[in-house]
This record gives sequence, C-alpha cells and structure tokens, in this order.
Amino acid sequence: MEEKLLQLLEQSGLFAILVSLMINTLVSIIGVLPSVFVTATNLVFFGVFNGLLISIIGESLGAVISFILYRKGINKWKRPFVLHPKLLKLKELEGSDAFWIIVSLKILPFMSSGLVTFTSAFSKVSLGTFALASTIGKIPALIFEAGAVYGFMQVNLIGKIVISILLMSIIILIWKVKK
Repeated sequence: MEEKLLQLLEQSGLFAILVSLMINTLVSIIGVLPSVFVTATNLVFFGVFNGLLISIIGESLGAVISFILYRKGINKWKRPFVLHPKLLKLKELEGSDAFWIIVSLKILPFMSSGLVTFTSAFSKVSLGTFALASTIGKIPALIFEAGAVYGFMQVNLIGKIVISILLMSIIILIWKVKK
C-alpha cells in the first residue's frame, strides 16, 4: 500500500502535499483505516520533519471534516448508539472538560481516532474545542507513530520479519489472555 501511495505522490508533482492531505482526510472520514501507511509514506516522500508536519495537518484537517460530516449525519438520526463507557462520558461534556477528554483519548495510540471523532460529533462539544483538542492530542501520538515507523524503516528485511513476528505473537497472546 505504501508503494502505491509513494507512486501517487511522485506523479502528483507540485500537488503532492495536497494529495497527501486529501488521502489523510479520506482515511479520517472512513474512520476504520489505519493512518500509519499515510504517515510512513509522508516520512519517506517528504522527509521526517516535513512528513510529520504534513501528517499532523492532514490528520487534523481530516478529523475536523469528519466531525462536521458525522455531526450532520447524527443530527438526522438522533439515536444514541455509542455504548463504550469511556466514550459515553464524552457525550454530555462540553467546554474544558470535553477538551481534556478528547486530548487524552487522542493521545492513546490504540484508541480509534475515528471513534473519538464520531463520539465527539455526537456530544455537545463545539467544533472549535474539538479541533484544538484533537490536534493537540494527535501530535504526541503521531510523533510516537512516526518514530516507530522511521525506526522500522531503518531495519533490514530480516529485522522487519522478526519484529513483525514478535508483534503478531504479542497481539495473539493479548487476545488469548483477554478471551
């Protein structure tokens, strides 16, 4: 997937940044696709600092557009269907309380950013509060993600295979323990 994104950016020429931002926005709107592939592509194509900066802008832009679209859709449905206890707390919050909950949820690397955006759209939080909290929360998460991706890119093929097997083993072990 990263290869195809790299080819797309190479073909985009001067518009590569806009293409990357659009892809990040689409990933955010869909809400279930991991953005790590876009981040990795940005790091390779634009360099570490610029790639990270473009990823932060893209994820922030995508979260704001997703928030607006989700809120429009939710207002038509008017039915509560988000049942996760931590996310339900967000439903009634607004102002600084909502701000800090969103920041803390966006920082968590394994919390679905799309789910936080969706739940925020379902809540009373304002667009401005959400946009600021989401961006602030995503910065540390993206720095961590970019560092992991960059480190992974520096390892040779055998190292990547070993790391992948270890990660898959850990995930399977956690899944079995929880089950």
